[in-house]
Amino acid sequence: MSFSLPDLPYAYDALGPYMSAETLEFHHDKHHQAYVTNGNKLLEGSGLEGKTLEEIVKESFGKNQPLFNNAGQHFNHIHFWKWMKPNGGGKSLPGKLQAAVDSDLGGFDKFREDFLAAGAGQFGSGWAWLTLKDGKLAVTKTPNGENPLVHGGTPLLGVDVWEHSYYIDYRNARPKYLEAWFDNLVNWEYVAELHEAAS
Repeated sequence: MSFSLPDLPYAYDALGPYMSAETLEFHHDKHHQAYVTNGNKLLEGSGLEGKTLEEIVKESFGKNQPLFNNAGQHFNHIHFWKWMKPNGGGKSLPGKLQAAVDSDLGGFDKFREDFLAAGAGQFGSGWAWLTLKDGKLAVTKTPNGENPLVHGGTPLLGVDVWEHSYYIDYRNARPKYLEAWFDNLVNWEYVAELHEAAS
């Protein structure tokens, strides 16, 4: 298993005005590429060659921090690009996902509020998540490159709150970025696919 940078599933300018081409060029071509390049170097001789990316993330956590940092961020970003689409967002979630949000999270509006609060409240770099754990949805947050995999959950939706994800477009206004992202870019069909696969 060696890491490789996936192509973006849309054009660089497709997510404007909520995420600019310049942000995507830096975020995908420079930051994600660095996780791939460094991850491949650190994978050599780690004893985890030949494992899946998920296995590498779980098995390096707490044992090989440099490898974990890069593998975790590679995993997070592979999904992050797919968690967005042009003309995304909106309140109508695919059937089973909507039912789970209603039963586990108190409905869409409460889920949105809690998710935005998790992203805004994550001190420093990290992620906010919609996680499936023990058969239930939960909103969580993690520092740096950590994700729900290493805490016994399955990530269904994640937003990157590292500064490189928003500083070009929003400067230090992280809450504004989070609202724009959630309301206009989320690819709920992909979230529903992951939910279906994990349920």
